Amino acid sequence: VRPILNGFALGHAGAYANAHVYTAREAQLAALMPEKAATDTGKFLLCPMPGLVKALFVGVGQEVKAGEPLAMVEAMKMENVLRAEKDVTIAKILAKEGDSLAVDAVIMEFA
Repeated sequence: VRPILNGFALGHAGAYANAHVYTAREAQLAALMPEKAATDTGKFLLCPMPGLVKALFVGVGQEVKAGEPLAMVEAMKMENVLRAEKDVTIAKILAKEGDSLAVDAVIMEFA
């Protein structure tokens, strides 16, 4: 048993559950809260950390095979090469070399 926000996380013999403790009014309001839908980021290359775009290795319309380098981002004096996870075609490039990006900033869009 360990505390979490508004309740407790319970675990025993490999089974886990979260138990939330609300007042009557909080329970009514919690039931009305919409569930946040996960966004589909499969068509975008996102910056995994705050950093500076050092190089872009592809151009618009270029077909890229899985594993090929797409861009290089420098973060904390380390250069990180971002590679294609699958075969894609580059639709748009939204960042340019020298841009400073935040976490989850879109670098490029795939077709």
